[in-house]
Amino acid sequence: MAVPKKKTSKTKRDQRKANWKHQAALEAQKALSLGKSILTGRSTFVYPQDEAEDEDE
Repeated sequence: MAVPKKKTSKTKRDQRKANWKHQAALEAQKALSLGKSILTGRSTFVYPQDEAEDEDE
């Protein structure tokens, strides 16, 4: 007979949610920073290009 799993505590749920939001905030900050640097021309970022796209052109 199937037995239900234990309920996850609110603390554990909140920790996971906080971690997820923190990681999302860091990625958003990196994306914004990259966008700003590209617009100002200070970027040293090189866009990766697929070899398949180069062959088509």
